[in-house]
Amino acid sequence: MSRPRRAALAAALLTAALVPVVPLAVDAAAPPVDGHLAAVTDGWDGEQAPRSFTDLRTMNPEYDFMARTFTVLALADHALATPGSADADLQVIDTILRDTITYDDPRHWLLPYADASPWRGDGHSLFVDGELLVMLAARRLVRDDAPEWQAETSRRADAVVANLGSATPLPLAESYPNEGWTFCHTMALVGLRMHEVLDGADHDAPRDAWVTYAREHLVDADSGLLISEFTLDGAPQDGPEGSSLWFTTVALRLIDPPLADAQYAGAKQALGGTLLGWGYAREWPAGQRSVTDVDSGPIVPVIDASASSSGFAIVASRAAGDAEWNRQLVRALGAADAVMRVDPALAAAADNAVGGAVIAWGLGFGPLWAKVGPP
Repeated sequence: MSRPRRAALAAALLTAALVPVVPLAVDAAAPPVDGHLAAVTDGWDGEQAPRSFTDLRTMNPEYDFMARTFTVLALADHALATPGSADADLQVIDTILRDTITYDDPRHWLLPYADASPWRGDGHSLFVDGELLVMLAARRLVRDDAPEWQAETSRRADAVVANLGSATPLPLAESYPNEGWTFCHTMALVGLRMHEVLDGADHDAPRDAWVTYAREHLVDADSGLLISEFTLDGAPQDGPEGSSLWFTTVALRLIDPPLADAQYAGAKQALGGTLLGWGYAREWPAGQRSVTDVDSGPIVPVIDASASSSGFAIVASRAAGDAEWNRQLVRALGAADAVMRVDPALAAAADNAVGGAVIAWGLGFGPLWAKVGPP
């Protein structure tokens, strides 16, 4: 069974991971953000989600949902960076939000095991409420002119706050029954921080409680990195994983910048790599869990480059101001794009909305986080 917190990135990233071991005689220039953004938003001009998103549900319903989250984040950054495109970007964001909120039952976005055992808390999934909160708040941070999104933002923020600590005295919440994820908690805390900026809310208490607990109890003893999964009693379930950790370092920029810096430095030391001028990232620290599944993405032998981890590392390195490694990671992505330009069959295999959205967000990352800022 696939794990819910490690997004399956595009086969474009699969190719990016393979590039360092395949000699190329093609142009590997850095790919432009507009091309990736146009590809991932193609089909969102109607009233329903395009098949590029809904077809992901046959693999994992979470991927349909997460593709929407990262598409909205990419569009928000694009709208803030290029105000002339804001009307068109907001039109797509509004279409995504309306279609997503239509499915009010969170089980629509969850794997079947969401019903396999009782929920210990209030029955809400932090995965669903947290990402919806971020999508809604990101839209409003571009232009706060839609009352429907103001009310929905407050509703989702209330759900997140109520869920944290609803099952135990610990400041933890479920994404699945008795299953919490660092990815989900930091995503939800980003949404609460955005809610503070938008509406003057005060979420210091849940933010400080989680950060304090995480520093003391959710850190892997061997690597010093935040673990990815735990029970509602705080028992570790999975150790550090790149495709979760890199996003966490980005989220922490708006929650606890010193912790973000420390986790990024540790993650780069444990997971980062370069070969022949291309950057890549591993999914697990040396000696730790190395069983691959669809969520981890393909793993390149010998160097252990992970497609999923490498994709999120593009965002993390940009957020950290690590210009050199970001250039190396993007160079690998450019080489992957070049390969696909000369191989239509590979380009077709690389068509994946989750990966495309994460790439688009990473290439244009910055304006939204800069507008929010840390507490």
